[in-house]
Amino acid sequence: CRNLLDRDTFSKSDPICVLYTQAIGNKEWREFGRTEVIDNTLNPDFVRKFIMDYFFEERENLRFDFYDVDSKSPNLSKHDFLGQMFCTLGEIVGSQGSRLEKSIVGIPGKKCGTVIVTAEELGCCRDSVLMQFCANKLDKKDFFGKSDPFLVFHRSNEDGSFTICHKTEVVKNTLNPVWQAFKISVRALCNGDYDRTIKVEVYDWDRDGSHDFIGEFTTSYRELSRGQSQFNVYEVINPKKKGKKKKYVNSGTVTLLSFLIETEVSFLDYIKGGTQINFTVAIDFTASNGNPLQPTSLHYMNPYQLNAYGMALRAVGEIIQDYDSDKMFPALGFGARLPPDGRVSHEFALNGNPQNPYCHGIDGVMEAYYRSLKSVQLYGPTNFAPVINHVARYAASVKDGSQYFVLLIITDGVISDMAQTKESIVNASKHPMSIIIVGVGPAEFDAMEELDGDVVRISSRGRFAERDIVQFVPFRDYIDRSGNHVLSMARLAKDVLAEIPEQFLSYMRVRGIKPSPAPPPYTPPIHVLQTQI
Repeated sequence: CRNLLDRDTFSKSDPICVLYTQAIGNKEWREFGRTEVIDNTLNPDFVRKFIMDYFFEERENLRFDFYDVDSKSPNLSKHDFLGQMFCTLGEIVGSQGSRLEKSIVGIPGKKCGTVIVTAEELGCCRDSVLMQFCANKLDKKDFFGKSDPFLVFHRSNEDGSFTICHKTEVVKNTLNPVWQAFKISVRALCNGDYDRTIKVEVYDWDRDGSHDFIGEFTTSYRELSRGQSQFNVYEVINPKKKGKKKKYVNSGTVTLLSFLIETEVSFLDYIKGGTQINFTVAIDFTASNGNPLQPTSLHYMNPYQLNAYGMALRAVGEIIQDYDSDKMFPALGFGARLPPDGRVSHEFALNGNPQNPYCHGIDGVMEAYYRSLKSVQLYGPTNFAPVINHVARYAASVKDGSQYFVLLIITDGVISDMAQTKESIVNASKHPMSIIIVGVGPAEFDAMEELDGDVVRISSRGRFAERDIVQFVPFRDYIDRSGNHVLSMARLAKDVLAEIPEQFLSYMRVRGIKPSPAPPPYTPPIHVLQTQI
């Protein structure tokens, strides 16, 4: 923190920070943890870190409370309140360099200073290793030919038992096999513990499955990481033979030929490096939604609560907006007749400005949506291709991984331009974008399931989509029986956004785009101590 309030008469405050998280349903704040107390300073750099789970698709509200500690009491009401700061976890990780600076508020009429929160992903074990082994002079187990050897790797568990984690292929008829290189995650190999035992068994393959045991050896990730060297030549020992034969030396040797560490990059690595997520919304203004003035309409403008369109929009938008620095969102409509001449449009700006369809924040989008409902005439047909192509045009111009586009289409149903939409999706799958379709109302959404390529990858005229970019959900699956809209919105957002990070990564991987380095971490200015002489 910087420039905290001073509550002590003779010295400076002794600050502590208390972090609270908020339950989704009942909105109750629960204490998550406290930092240490730092004595006599208004510019503390707290050391104790908070470790929490991060899910892109969930909104995690946070509250940081600051107190000046006056006694040993754990009861916070016994200490002076210095103010608080509210934010979401997404806001922190979505900020440039995952560093958020915000004013502390909560004491009327006083400047309470600022707090700087930084987040980093715990990269324990995002590594994989690529290893290759060969063996020499293995025992001959087959009566007619030489052995057909393969290796089996096991990681040891806390209780001393072993779990199989990798099998190599079988190399036929040789006592000096060279196995193909294989890739395995460090987590699978040793659970991220570099000194844990890894047991490797050597077998001779038999067609009937009764593979003959040749011998075994143990190693660890730390030993293997030395790479090809005299330390990584292992004697294969068969304990039974060793017990019986005095002159037994070994049953051959296994040598590590290469060991390469590869770090898997994560969604957050890109966000931290400055990749922006651009959010566009497209709303269905076809006549099948019903007259917006009637309570039965899906577009009914109820003054007391959001309609299904508003709920879907808020649920998804409020999470995505944390990853978009300018918070300006293009909002489009389709399937309506526009004033003044009544022409039908399948991609019109909700704010009435085709040159600049951007709305400020989710509130701006909601406002433009309500305004449009009052001015346009609901019509038809239900065409998706124009809005998909609209976003794809923007996405096609960004090839360096600095931006990714998410289009949310909210619709009441049956699509009229299926062939064109499939063609648009196949084309869009080459660009940095994802499409979320939320179906509202009681219609049959079978056609939408076909667009969501989870079961069968979508194709058009014999061309398949390069990757799965569509996620469809029917809104009715999320209506909470008890009428708790907060819960149904959280569930909806969770399901439609859960696939985005993987779709995002699949684009970056196919294109070979690495995350930009994050900006250098914040270093607090050094306070010069002035002495009075």
